[in-house]
Amino acid sequence: MSKARSSISRPYRMGRRAEQVDETRQRITEAAVRLHTTVGPAHTSISAVAAEASVTRLTVYRHFADLDALFGACMAHWSARNPRPDAAAWLAIPGLDERARRAFGELYGWYRDHADELYPLYRDAAAMPLSALRSREAGNQALADALVVGHADTISDGDGRLLRVVARHLVDFWTWHSLVIAQGLDDPEAVEIAVRLLMAVADGYGLDDGGAGRGNIIESVEGGAC
Repeated sequence: MSKARSSISRPYRMGRRAEQVDETRQRITEAAVRLHTTVGPAHTSISAVAAEASVTRLTVYRHFADLDALFGACMAHWSARNPRPDAAAWLAIPGLDERARRAFGELYGWYRDHADELYPLYRDAAAMPLSALRSREAGNQALADALVVGHADTISDGDGRLLRVVARHLVDFWTWHSLVIAQGLDDPEAVEIAVRLLMAVADGYGLDDGGAGRGNIIESVEGGAC
């Protein structure tokens, strides 16, 4: 009878042990998220994460071999709880103007909702591992690509480089932050500015005029036209 109990309890203990390991890893991850999104990565040490999670530094290192692994888990956890707008849904909108208005409306609203947590992460970019920065850039580039796909290749500058560059600039958190937080625009105003700029580039380069479109854009900017 005792052998039977032992054979039953062993898998239970092993299962419980695995649960405790997962719980500890989750607690460390959540502690890192709280610190990264408040004081920022530049002020978040392994010791600080350990203290926030109520574990030892050695425990942190047992679960995360290095900062890259910790940042990866941190970003994945935060992103799962705060998913960005679905850029794939933008592709169903054929017109660039309408697609841009939908995209910037959703994206800038998302930035507004999460600005307090995003700001420390962007401010302290220099303190983040290269892998984390590359992951963020890949996400931003995917947003920009979804915005102009099917349109950039129709621009007469050859490969739509300028439209792609402007799209990448406009989807960036710092662009929204500059327009709304630094300059005091409300989100609808920021969306309107972004749409108009993108369309000005698309319309200017959409003219098969041997470069006159570029001149039209430059003259518009220099003349202060809206």
